[in-house]
Amino acid sequence: MNRPTVRVYTSDGCGFCTRAKALLSRKGVEYDEIYIPRTDFSARQALVELTGRYTVPQILIDDRPVGGYDDIKALDDAGELDALLGLAA
Repeated sequence: MNRPTVRVYTSDGCGFCTRAKALLSRKGVEYDEIYIPRTDFSARQALVELTGRYTVPQILIDDRPVGGYDDIKALDDAGELDALLGLAA
């Protein structure tokens, strides 16, 4: 089974970004990190157009926005994240 492409949009000083990356790393998931400076408002607007949200982190799995840390943690707690990440048997 092919693993999906995972992108994580982050910014510096973001504890939720750190948690999201740590959760993915614990699962052995490779991801591309896209850094958005806090003051880059055009990048933030592009993030809104891509995900519908302004805040970071924003995680996309195969170009599908799945939300931020709380969202992927909830998916993991519900047993649904592994399937989205191609980890389910």
